[in-house]
Amino acid sequence: MTTTAADQSPLPEEREQPGPRHADVAPEPTDEFVWLEDIHGEEQLAWVREQNARTEELLEDAGYAAVEAGILEVLDSTDRIAMVNKRGDFYYNFWKDREHPKGLWRRTTWESYLSDAPDWDELLDVDALAASEGIEWVFHGAGFLRPSDGSDYRLAMVSLSPDGGDANRYREFDLATRTFVDPADGGFDLPTAKGHVSWLDADTLLVSSTADGLPATSSSYARTAVKLRRGESLASAEQIFEIPEDHMLAMVAHDSTPGFERTFAVDYIDFYNQRTSLLHDGAWMDIDVPTDVNISAHREWLMFRPRHDWSVAGVQYPAGSLLAAGLEEWLAGTRDVVVLFTPDDHTSLQSWSWTRDYLLLNLLRDVSSEIRVLDPSKPDDSGSWAWSTLDACPPLHDVNAYAVDDEDESGAGNDYWLVATGFTTPTTLTRGSLGPAGSHHEEVKRSPSFFNEAGYEVQQHFAVSADGTRIPYFQVASKDLVLDGQNPTQLSGYGGFEVSRTPAYSGTIGRAWLERRTTGEDAHVRGGVYVVANIRGGGEYGPSWHHAALRENRHRAYEDFAAVAQDLISRGVTSRKRLGCVGGSNGGLLVGNMLTQYPELFGAISCGVPLLDMRRYTKLSAGYSWIAEYGDPDVPGQWEFIRTFSPYHLLRDGVEYPETFIWTATSDDRVGPVQARKMAARMQAMGIPNVWFHEALEGGHAGASDNRQAAALQARSNHFLWRALAGGE
Repeated sequence: MTTTAADQSPLPEEREQPGPRHADVAPEPTDEFVWLEDIHGEEQLAWVREQNARTEELLEDAGYAAVEAGILEVLDSTDRIAMVNKRGDFYYNFWKDREHPKGLWRRTTWESYLSDAPDWDELLDVDALAASEGIEWVFHGAGFLRPSDGSDYRLAMVSLSPDGGDANRYREFDLATRTFVDPADGGFDLPTAKGHVSWLDADTLLVSSTADGLPATSSSYARTAVKLRRGESLASAEQIFEIPEDHMLAMVAHDSTPGFERTFAVDYIDFYNQRTSLLHDGAWMDIDVPTDVNISAHREWLMFRPRHDWSVAGVQYPAGSLLAAGLEEWLAGTRDVVVLFTPDDHTSLQSWSWTRDYLLLNLLRDVSSEIRVLDPSKPDDSGSWAWSTLDACPPLHDVNAYAVDDEDESGAGNDYWLVATGFTTPTTLTRGSLGPAGSHHEEVKRSPSFFNEAGYEVQQHFAVSADGTRIPYFQVASKDLVLDGQNPTQLSGYGGFEVSRTPAYSGTIGRAWLERRTTGEDAHVRGGVYVVANIRGGGEYGPSWHHAALRENRHRAYEDFAAVAQDLISRGVTSRKRLGCVGGSNGGLLVGNMLTQYPELFGAISCGVPLLDMRRYTKLSAGYSWIAEYGDPDVPGQWEFIRTFSPYHLLRDGVEYPETFIWTATSDDRVGPVQARKMAARMQAMGIPNVWFHEALEGGHAGASDNRQAAALQARSNHFLWRALAGGE
């Protein structure tokens, strides 16, 4: 529990309290396409295949083939940085390329990693595994057992999804023999389900799962956690933790830091509220904080990040602050806290990471990175820890610092990684070290260039939303951009769950959008313009930015995005017929509302793995878990405001809608494919022209499980928008 991303909550008085659903249920509007909710039904999949064929016939021309090939070359490039995680003496990496589309799990030494051609020790070939077992496995990571005697790491629980969805099968893997441990020999092998696994010791796992008849919450996640001993089945394992059915999920995890071993349980009430308990003398002891305070532990320290203003011992600390207290002292009832960060109107805390002895804070100042290093061994007169700014963050870039291995006892415990990226700056990986003399760092790896970055300029602008709020956005365009309203422009956004959209290098965007060129009668040959909007509902300015667009205030996110679109038009960057927008998941809901509420601003819309039917979203896949973000449509008073941003119910006859491409994946078990299906079917039934649909038959919520699928997905979206906005060239 040493690296923590900030997360946020609705106001307590607005939060739907745990308990039975309301007896007075809002009526459901007529839904003529509810039959498409049978995800794997024969008739439904026949409809999907017919739609796929129609869309592929439209899009997969020579231009599409060139775009797809260019994207696949980026994704399969062997010059990409192989990002690594350190465990013991080795550095582990998961790698996909043309020869290994499902990927290789591998490791190397630090000395070898520094070379241009590291000597990789291959542990698991997922392509070979899939071929031998006849299952399209997707690798979702591995959790290591920390050796208790200081020997080499040997055992790991490998997470594999059979279709790219969130449900995983956990299998014990022996790093020495490079094989799975046979269940017949006592090896752990947990059935495919949504859940979480943590090592307690060499013969015991802490498991939260919905497999083997274990109960699920209304959100489809695990409701209980068990202590699974080697040789036991989940069904017979000792239950050690349970939460109410209408809470989101249960999780139990063991912290194996030497000298600070302890076990935590978390009751995730909803996305922004949780209760954390510590196992103490055989019983769970609640850590006494409000449910909307995010907490984490590192060695002797307990960290607090309140999602709302929080009063402790008569002192009020603003939402988005970071505070610390001694863990044992807090449990004993002492309420002395140290203030480590206080937000302001321009600066927010995004995440924090502990090395062994130092704390790294990743901040955003007007959506540009700033990193602070705090030293708890040097408190000032007020008790706050001495801090300095890490000189590693150029303007309009995203730079993240995190520990290499805070549990390392051999000298690397205070080392950190820096991952830096910008829209026109290929990603770099740097390694540094912290100590009494300060910090030093050196570049380790640099990503290759995939387009002519020198020809492009990154600018930050601010649009004014309907209520007067200034909304930042990034614009990436050719240095010779002509402001005559004729530039094909792709506007991207998200605006939910306190997710921040920050600068990031993308060879895909560079090749598939920025470097693409118009042809035809226009006197100017133009490339694409790429724009990222930092709208409310996200986390760019901390909790208040998120809270401002929750539930009944959701319209503010859409007003912000529309304001950015209008600003691009007013500034002469683009025009309605040249402006398109793209978003996925909650971003799909965003652009679905652009389609239905602001059709006059856009020429085309690419809407991916989306929420669209907000009346039934809580009944589909994991939708129930998002009530804290959107509200509960079964409650009549809440449906009244939810219906105002439910695109499926906002479609109207007689409206000139933008060209629309809706895409999803059959195996997406988070949002699910059915909302996308129903939206496309309703629009087509209404006679709305130029509505296209495509559903990948695997790939999960990402829509793709390997580079080939990812290239096809990204090529379809970009090619659709280019055809619609650039006159079909």
